[in-house]
Amino acid sequence: MKIEFYDIGSVNDEKLEFSVISAYYQGQWVYVRHFNRQSWEIPGGHREPGEKIDETAKRELFEETGSRDVDLLPICDYSMDDSLKKVFGRLYFAKIEEIGQLPDSEIEEVQLFSSLPKYLTYPEIQPILFEKTLAFIKDYGDLY
Repeated sequence: MKIEFYDIGSVNDEKLEFSVISAYYQGQWVYVRHFNRQSWEIPGGHREPGEKIDETAKRELFEETGSRDVDLLPICDYSMDDSLKKVFGRLYFAKIEEIGQLPDSEIEEVQLFSSLPKYLTYPEIQPILFEKTLAFIKDYGDLY
């Protein structure tokens, strides 16, 4: 799988199909576990018809973590190409101030990690997105 990164605004907004959110809460990274899996993933999901991509990120973060008070920053747009189809999404950084009760969703569990978890749902993608997030934080300054 090939992953390419783009500056925000260089990909036509209509092509962005999903948002993925590197979320940080109380000094740790937030990962979620889908009820059908035993592995961990970054919160995120697909855009609904008529929804702005920033709204997708806020909605998905709430649905998958129960987050209520969040500072959300776009990091970059990116594409994944599995040789059959190229899809586009947006990567965000979220500093969560408050997490409430997890709403009814496909998420079974939310857990905090000090670094990238060992068992990932998408091991060929998530480490690359995590490194991109860390580089963004380093370039951006004091986000913690």
